[in-house]
Amino acid sequence: MDLKSNHAAPVLTESAPISKSRFHSSMPYSPPGAGFPSSHFLANPRKKSIPGKFDDVRTSGWLDAMISSSPPRKKLTKELNVEVAPNDADVAYSSWMLKYPSALSSFEKITSHAKGKRIALFLDYDGTLSPIVDNPDRAFMSSTMRSAVRNVAKYFPTAIVSGRSRDKVFEFVGLTELYYAGSHGMDIMGPVRNSVSIGDHPNCIRSTDKQGKEVNLFQPASEFIPMIDEVFRSLVDNTKEIEGFGPYFDSQEFTLFCPCGTFQSWNTIAQRVHDILKDYPRLRLTHGRKVLEVRPVINWDKGKAVEFLLESLGLSNSNDVVPIYVGDDRTDEDAFKVLREGSQGYGILVSSVPKESKAFYSLRDPAEVMEFLDSLVKWKRSDEVSCL
Repeated sequence: MDLKSNHAAPVLTESAPISKSRFHSSMPYSPPGAGFPSSHFLANPRKKSIPGKFDDVRTSGWLDAMISSSPPRKKLTKELNVEVAPNDADVAYSSWMLKYPSALSSFEKITSHAKGKRIALFLDYDGTLSPIVDNPDRAFMSSTMRSAVRNVAKYFPTAIVSGRSRDKVFEFVGLTELYYAGSHGMDIMGPVRNSVSIGDHPNCIRSTDKQGKEVNLFQPASEFIPMIDEVFRSLVDNTKEIEGFGPYFDSQEFTLFCPCGTFQSWNTIAQRVHDILKDYPRLRLTHGRKVLEVRPVINWDKGKAVEFLLESLGLSNSNDVVPIYVGDDRTDEDAFKVLREGSQGYGILVSSVPKESKAFYSLRDPAEVMEFLDSLVKWKRSDEVSCL
């Protein structure tokens, strides 16, 4: 395979477009919150593009978008000389919640719609089940959160959908009863079941996990593995001297965790990645919360992964299924979009600051996520008792 090409490719792109969802059922509610004035959101200061450098990156708002989505907020506003008064921030967040109500205060509305139906639960990892930390290797979920996920998985089909590699997120979560969709859904592992399964689809293999349990694997981007490996090794060689910079390899893509220092180092990283990727038009660079991600150019994302998993579970094209997706990152928007366009489920954005989203509801932080999961379990148990 000829991995390189002389045709330059755009460095930073939006996630690949999603086709119209296959969901056809209608929901008995209107999206919460009508219009929302843009003036209520915290403004992000703009920076001038650097002529002759990486204009395709800068003019697309790359740096500003990373700043707005990268914690900790207090450090960022100090570095950018932006002061946000606590009272003003509280008012802005309260106003924002008119459009994205709390999933906790709206819990009865959610469960009222789900009564008598089957819930399928999809959870991001970083920032959703675990706190955002400077060292990605230390993004541990608490034992109480693990217990909450284990309990909710007893009652609802549950999947972890993460930008991390499947092996890494499985290492953090460690629950064999879940589905795992790593690399933004490009590497999916699920338990072998008697019903419709992942193994019935092309690009699937039957394998065993580290505990020796039989599983199904689905990898739609497996042909890109040699190319990803080549680019990864080249980038490692070209960024050795950047302190705090850590590229993390995955067979389907790789993630570049930007250093905790100044944003100037982010510019340096972006330029070097650009110089390498210009010879690889079948790869693209996307950004998330303080990370850059090199991914194959295929029509696949977290939204596609949700659709695929619902189909694999035999839950697609059904009026009695309510998918719920909980996530905090820009890449989770693809999943929110699928649920919103399908008018079948609920996207729940985890965020402590106002930002636009395709989600219906919000939660402030992982602590509220855990409370929401516990509430689902209590509701399900109560519902089962009432049916006796």
